Amino acid sequence: MSENLRFKDHHTEQRLFRNRMLVAILGVVVLMGVLVVRFYNLQVVNYESYRTQSDQNRIQVRPVPPTRGLIYDRNGELLADNRPSYTLSIVRERVKNLDETLELLGQLVEIEDSDVDKFNRRLPRRRPFEPVPLRYRLSEEEIARISVNEYRMPGVSVEAELVRYYPKGDLFAHSVGYVGRINDRELQQFTEEDVRRYRGTLSIGKVGLERSYEDLLLGEVGFENVETNARGRVLKVLERHDPKPGSELTLHLDTRLQQVATDALGDRRGSVVAIDVKTGGVLAFVSKPSFDPNLFVTGISFADYRALSDSLDVPLFNRALQGQYPPGSTLKPMMGLGGLAAGVISADTKVADPGFFKLPNDKRIYRDWKRWGHGKHVDLIQGLAQSCDVYFWDMAARWNIDGMHDIATRFGLGDKTGIDLPVERPGLFPSREWKRGARGTSWFPGDSLNAVLGQGFVLATPLQLAVMTATIANRGSHFRPQVVMAVDGVEQPPEVLHHVEARPEYWDLVFKGMEAVVYSAHGTGKRAGAGLDFKVAGKSGTAQVVGIAQGERYDSEALKERHRDHALFVAFAPADDPQIAVSVLVENGEGGGLVAAPVAREVFAEWMARPLEDTAWHPPLNLNNSQETVARG
Repeated sequence: MSENLRFKDHHTEQRLFRNRMLVAILGVVVLMGVLVVRFYNLQVVNYESYRTQSDQNRIQVRPVPPTRGLIYDRNGELLADNRPSYTLSIVRERVKNLDETLELLGQLVEIEDSDVDKFNRRLPRRRPFEPVPLRYRLSEEEIARISVNEYRMPGVSVEAELVRYYPKGDLFAHSVGYVGRINDRELQQFTEEDVRRYRGTLSIGKVGLERSYEDLLLGEVGFENVETNARGRVLKVLERHDPKPGSELTLHLDTRLQQVATDALGDRRGSVVAIDVKTGGVLAFVSKPSFDPNLFVTGISFADYRALSDSLDVPLFNRALQGQYPPGSTLKPMMGLGGLAAGVISADTKVADPGFFKLPNDKRIYRDWKRWGHGKHVDLIQGLAQSCDVYFWDMAARWNIDGMHDIATRFGLGDKTGIDLPVERPGLFPSREWKRGARGTSWFPGDSLNAVLGQGFVLATPLQLAVMTATIANRGSHFRPQVVMAVDGVEQPPEVLHHVEARPEYWDLVFKGMEAVVYSAHGTGKRAGAGLDFKVAGKSGTAQVVGIAQGERYDSEALKERHRDHALFVAFAPADDPQIAVSVLVENGEGGGLVAAPVAREVFAEWMARPLEDTAWHPPLNLNNSQETVARG
């Protein structure tokens, strides 16, 4: 039994404990060393890197979009404004589950599928931590609902921004134009500089002046460094560089005159363009029907766009700038001047008009609009007053297309006017070369008979006809038409492109003929001067829409409304000291003197009722600064 007894070995236990303690202490020292090394790495070696990353989570650089420049008419009436609007935005980096957040937001406010689609398209284009708009124009009730539930939706915010607004609605849609959201196609065309300039800006000029003056209206972007909390809410602005607002534009356009011209057209489709004869400033620019540009600012709905694009009246089409119509007899004053300058006719030239015209060795009969003719001794003044086709056919038969093309181009036909609006169309005044290249055939004498009456291949925009009329009114000074009168209060000087030279007696003869259109016994434009206390000089025109077989008579009642002739009228006033030139087009209006002339009369009456200081251009006009002088005849 004593052999099984064992006594404690205190010495061994003490040594074992000491060894264990050493191992433990060594382990602690090693771990402390690792911790110190890690602290050193974090606090010393990589201090700047982690400090920067921390600041990036706390401090954000946000672009500050500039305020878009305002647009005023010549009297200081606001045509394009910026109004505050509340936008629902999402910072993607702050949102854990985007689908759940969108579903919750859909329970609080009305969100359409198109809003979500646009939001998803914008996501790849934004910078990190940049808010992306989801819904625009929130109501106060919607803002309140979102604010109450904001704690449930990290990264969701309601932001106030300035949104473009057009207080005159559809009145200036085709001239001032509108802005819209930057789309994918535009973004792909951006340069690096464009990307920088448009940071924080979601809109861009789409049509009209908003597009052509985009660089001036946009301004320059600013930025600010802001401190945010974990939910993305801004706590403090640390640094700010203010943006530079866009330039302000003052236009030649006159709101009252624009409204009068629009009302005078009534429910008819057409265009009215009025130009200041002394400067080339565009006073009225009407294309009807029109549309509300405010629909496009924050993104037009599919239903609204479909209604506009599918309309038979094509309200989105700018008739004044892009509509190319046969100008008809409105070209006769210009052609008469050209014939005088070329020596083809003179003041004493008289033509017998039996109601028809035949070219030598040609069986075809060209019938005057007045089938029984205008008499045996028709001169230029009577030819203009009564719009005698035979007089001008006789002149064209003894002239040539080269001379007609020359005078037409000097008055601006067949080429863009150079107006400060985008997407202008050039119209067409044909030449031998054009027909050979476009149609593969030679020029025939019958083509000249069509061209002298503004028919056949000839096409012109209402703007070109207004410029042509203004050039006649100021006896040859051909101005570039301008819509913008001043930028940031600095007036833009008129620009004379060239001067059409002709003898004073030739101009006098054309003026007398255009006055006779309005005031002679058989004049075709009497309604243009009815009741006015000043003289009007003008010319009516009718543009054929569908062809009529030889020998048949035009019967408007037998044609559908949209197949009837267009009505045109060009004029200037006062006849003894021209100040304003007007072109009027009424689609399918038939008689230019009956339908279009009264529209011009209303425009003249409104403008001439103004005090002189309200209509005059203040800087003196120096016509000697013309860039080019075209001297012919």
